[in-house]
Amino acid sequence: MKTRSNPIKWRTLAGCALLCLVSFLAWAEGASSLARIDAQLQAGEADAALTALRALPQSSSNAEAMNLFCRVNYALQHWDQAVGDCQKAVHLERGNARYHLWLARALGEKAGHASFLNAYSIGKQVRSEFEEAARLNPRDAEILSDLGDFYQQAPGIVGGGSDKAERVAQQLEALDQARAHQLRARIAEGHKDFGTAEHEFKAAISASSHPALHWTTLASFFRRRQRWQDLETAVRSAFSSAGHDRHATIAYYDGAGVLIESKRDPALAAKMLETYLGTESRSEEGPAFEAHLRLARLKAYLGDSAAAQRERNAALALAHDYKPALEAKF
Repeated sequence: MKTRSNPIKWRTLAGCALLCLVSFLAWAEGASSLARIDAQLQAGEADAALTALRALPQSSSNAEAMNLFCRVNYALQHWDQAVGDCQKAVHLERGNARYHLWLARALGEKAGHASFLNAYSIGKQVRSEFEEAARLNPRDAEILSDLGDFYQQAPGIVGGGSDKAERVAQQLEALDQARAHQLRARIAEGHKDFGTAEHEFKAAISASSHPALHWTTLASFFRRRQRWQDLETAVRSAFSSAGHDRHATIAYYDGAGVLIESKRDPALAAKMLETYLGTESRSEEGPAFEAHLRLARLKAYLGDSAAAQRERNAALALAHDYKPALEAKF
């Protein structure tokens, strides 16, 4: 006997399919929006990123949106806002190692600008968040590197210690040999074993597929040792190496920073910043608005006040309330 179809059943299924399609399209649009905002963050477009984040529907209940809020405010050096945003991201998705990492970083900056007693309390939170990030993803070399740096730099009273840092270096060996060498270099430098430190910094360069990044770290070591000629040689090596590696353009920004801190070769520092700002692969690690402000100061030092003002304006065009640029006078 021929059975009759059930029109109600098929209408219900069609309605469910339509609802699923609408939900999927909404999810895809949200993911696309967040990807665009992340691209704005990488380009240093802080104002545009914040505007786009605030326009997202229910952004306060979206963990990734709150993490992006945190990272933009981190780049702007708004430490309290960054901590609050990252705490919301962690609360919404406690199993995300990267959210714990960014919360640890934001707390670390807040501790660095706090009173001694407050810094002690915050420091313990920093350790806890770094350790949780490493527990959640023990194979993330960037997380382990940050944790190792914390152990190496922090006093024992908040959980630091070179023995702990060495254990992290052992974990890093299987994941990223260059980072392992770099961490061991910092441990040695902390013990004033400068020969071993230099050897390890150079070993990091040899072990890395992006050596420009590690040339700038070696240059920073030479700055601390006041070895000016070696510093300039290392920065020039970073400049040359970065020219062949689009994944290492942050070395232009970092190398310029070493020269600025050392008060060496301002013309080369300016050239490195101009090169960095001219690339399409800028990074939140070197905010473009900060690069413009650094370049403004260099232009003023070199006697070009008009160029200095243009660079300051360029910084404010990307981040209108970036305090260092607002306070800069040339």
